[in-house]
Order: sequence, then C-alpha cells, then structure tokens
Amino acid sequence: MDAHVPQPVLLDPAAGEGEIVNDRRGHEVAILFSHELLDVTWTQFGPHEPGAEPHVHREHTDSFYVLEGEITFRIGPDLEPVRAQAGTFVAVPPNVIHAFDNEAAEGARFLNFHAPSGGFADYMRGKAPGFDSFDPPEDGGEPAEAAIISPRDGGERLARGNLAHYIKAQLPHLAAIEESFAPGWEVEPHSHDDHVDSFFVLDGEVEFLDATAGPGTFVAAPPNAVHGFKILGDRPSTSLLNVHAPDTGFADRMRAFKPPA
Repeated sequence: MDAHVPQPVLLDPAAGEGEIVNDRRGHEVAILFSHELLDVTWTQFGPHEPGAEPHVHREHTDSFYVLEGEITFRIGPDLEPVRAQAGTFVAVPPNVIHAFDNEAAEGARFLNFHAPSGGFADYMRGKAPGFDSFDPPEDGGEPAEAAIISPRDGGERLARGNLAHYIKAQLPHLAAIEESFAPGWEVEPHSHDDHVDSFFVLDGEVEFLDATAGPGTFVAAPPNAVHGFKILGDRPSTSLLNVHAPDTGFADRMRAFKPPA
C-alpha cells in the first residue's frame, strides 16, 4: 500500500475506536475523522448532560445526527427549542446562534459534523485557540429558519421502488442523505478529488472494499481515496447516512437519477 495515497478510515466508535478526547463519565467524545474539509465526532451524553452554550460559527456549518435518545437544541436569536429525537439531522449554517444539551432522563448519542473543519478537532485536542466559534452577535445573527431540522423519516423523499432515500440537508458546506438499499446493491470502487465522502451504517451489514461494517460503523474517504461498497445479507433494506463535504452536486444527481423500471 502506497503511504502517499489517501486511505479510507473505518471505525466502530461504540467499541471505543476513534481518537478519544473526552472520556468523562456522562460526556464521552471521540474524533472519528479530521480533515480540513470535515471534522466528525461521536458523542455520548449521560442523562441531563449539558452540551454547548449559545454561540455562532462564522465560516463553517455545524451539523448533528442524533443516533439515540434526544438532544434539545436552541436555535436563532430567540433560542427557539427544538427537541431532536433519534434519526433527526440538524444543520446550522454560519452566523446562526445555537446551543444544545441533553435535558432527558436517558442518555443520548450523536454524530457532529463541522464542514469545513474550522479547527474543531484541534480545539477538542486542546490545540486550537483560533477555533471558528464566537459569542452570539448583538444583532441576533441569522434567523432560526436558516437552520435545517430534518426529523426521523423526514427530508426530501426520493422514491426508489419499494425503498426511498431522504435528502436530510443540502448546504454549500455539506450534503447529508439517508440512503436505503436492497440486498446486493453495489457501488464500484471510485474516488473523488474535491470532497470527503463519509458514511455511517444505521442498520444491516455493508462491505466497504474488503471490510465488513455493521450498525454503528463509520467510514470516511478523504479526497482521492478509493472507496466503494456492497450491501450484504438478505434484509429487505439496509440504511446508511451519507455525508458529502462540501456539497459538490451529489444530491442534485440523486434527484435527476431515474431508476430502471
């Protein structure tokens, strides 16, 4: 293997894989992927665990996918509460005030995507005093409506026979699609030179190149890394969360695709 050729990463964060940057009981954080185009973390909160105070980012989009439990977000000048249950994708573009906590009596898990990085991973490592994060602006920033809240089974539905894909968010910095595939579906090995292509297995089993990935597995292909996948097993449907950073038109191509009759 050529050390100079970018390689995909494959991790199971629930099994302790990833770069642990906070292992305090009730507040565990692991960096899954760190790249100038995209930082991805996996977080586990205990009951009633505080998260982040109100803040804005000026140069990047801050997005979340709730895996388990419920996270309460507060968004916009009035910090309007949004209770995001499992399956919800929240995308907060630049200059929108936001905060989040786990207010529930049960634990919660979520993925957090910063696109582009904005220095988030290094900030979590304690190395980046210049992280793109600021106190709420006096003018209130952008309206709450600028954020995208896509609940479970929500988003723009693209029918694919008996199955469907859902475009959860599409912004210049990132596009997120919840995809469902039939057994045996295969995407041939390929690469991209202009964006990160990342996946989180929501259910079922998927073969990424030569590795088998079950539920909870995260895969990311940086620019120029060869990647592909095949759906394994005989489940009627296998689901993936697919995040591209930045958006280079993948969601638009999905809209235009006409599946064979």
